[in-house]
Amino acid sequence: MTTESPFKPTILQNQVALVTGGSSGIGLEICRELGKHGCSVVMMGRRAEMLTLAEKMLTDEGIRAFSVQGDVRIPEDGVRAVKSTVEKFGGLDCLINGAAGNFLCAAENLTPNGFKTVLDIDTQGTFNMCRAAFPQLRESSNANIINISTTFHYAAMWYQAHVCAAKAAVDALTRALALEWGEYGIRVNGIAPGPIADTAGFSKLGGSLMDTDSSENPLLEAIPLKRIGTKWDIAMSVLYLCSTAGQNITGSILVNDGGNWLYKPQILDRETVQSFSRSVEKKSRQAGIATKSKL
Repeated sequence: MTTESPFKPTILQNQVALVTGGSSGIGLEICRELGKHGCSVVMMGRRAEMLTLAEKMLTDEGIRAFSVQGDVRIPEDGVRAVKSTVEKFGGLDCLINGAAGNFLCAAENLTPNGFKTVLDIDTQGTFNMCRAAFPQLRESSNANIINISTTFHYAAMWYQAHVCAAKAAVDALTRALALEWGEYGIRVNGIAPGPIADTAGFSKLGGSLMDTDSSENPLLEAIPLKRIGTKWDIAMSVLYLCSTAGQNITGSILVNDGGNWLYKPQILDRETVQSFSRSVEKKSRQAGIATKSKL
């Protein structure tokens, strides 16, 4: 499993990105890879101590990094974060909406406040940041918004009614903004990660109960590629969409989950299917209702 970037280190030279939820987990790895490929990065989050540590970590790695404390649920905080980004680095080219809230809860036990909190962070927060960033993104020659989503709402997910509702709305917002803001040269896309190892979200959703390095991990059974995703995987998707390689892509949700959301249990093995199919073909020919099989 490679972690060597396929992109040139200058692919985002002179670009500036603002990443919400950028001080930890997937957001921090996105900041790291953006920075390693020439981009200046600003992390926005609620916890000052986490932001300070993350900023120092990236700066020590030679990345132009800065942090702004703020809550995406508060429109004024979003405006302030954008203003600080422009003052620090001279502009804004990429907005990555990675701030999110999540927890396991059966729908009948989910309180109205719990439901509202997740929608406020995920959906309202995403809109707040997009709206705050719009004036500056209009000035960029390579303007991008990337909304980090999920695949839970493609069908449904146990104990995730709140997240399904919130991220379905985020995906709808992604497409609506792509339609409306295309004329300003702003591309708007989403990335839908599957299970991502070594993240708080993975742990909250039960990943901490599994050995991610074991081939016996039951989660692998539901992932066609038989590997649990990494933060690096998601960061590479961000680089692709932010770069000129994705210059004609907007309104899309890039699923990065190893095929997890497509999974259906294999009811019959391949040998049984082949044997059964040949048996059916033989009976059909004997009955005179089938031509010679091409199997």
